[in-house]
Amino acid sequence: MLFGSRKKLEMPARQAALPGRLDPIATASKHFVSGRPLKGPYPKGSEIAYFALGCYWGAEKAFWTVAGVWVTAVGSIGGFTPNPTYEEVCTGLTGHAEAVKAVYDPTKVSYEDLLKVFWEAHDPTQGMRQGNDVGTNYRSGIYWSNEAQKRAAEESRTLYQTALKRQGHGEITTEIAPAGEFYYAEEHHQQYLAKNPYGYCGLGGTGVACQIGTGVTA
Repeated sequence: MLFGSRKKLEMPARQAALPGRLDPIATASKHFVSGRPLKGPYPKGSEIAYFALGCYWGAEKAFWTVAGVWVTAVGSIGGFTPNPTYEEVCTGLTGHAEAVKAVYDPTKVSYEDLLKVFWEAHDPTQGMRQGNDVGTNYRSGIYWSNEAQKRAAEESRTLYQTALKRQGHGEITTEIAPAGEFYYAEEHHQQYLAKNPYGYCGLGGTGVACQIGTGVTA
């Protein structure tokens, strides 16, 4: 998922961001694996979580395989440009992070369980990169939809930072911010690794377990 132009390592100013467009980018209507609708309607009682952890191809697979997750989609979040294309996001001039939207049943999987998947699936100490993928769009982020998610995200970061330090890792650089608008990526990016089983995935965790939800405290 490398992109030819030089990666930006600093967020653009809002006034310098690309203009984007009024209309949404065309995307898939249904999940390639489950056949469920990407944009809803979702089952009553469903909740939504948004995570950014590098290349969204591999990140999405980490969540669609979790029991209790009803549907997933990839897109961009946390930026300025409305309805950006993938190529625009890759320039670093939209301010977005590549992200996964996970719609889940809280009676079957908790938000804390999803946070554990998030922390363990990537290295959250790398700043504006994830492995060989470099740029602001590959930054680590948790984008919360309510105060309960915000508290859980912040508490999990503190817990995981302690675990990482014990193993000699550096400071977590994960952004924790309000969700804002999520823009769906183009159809061919949705469930990419199901369509291309041997496709690129640059994600790699630290090997350090996150104890959130296990009763173990920092």
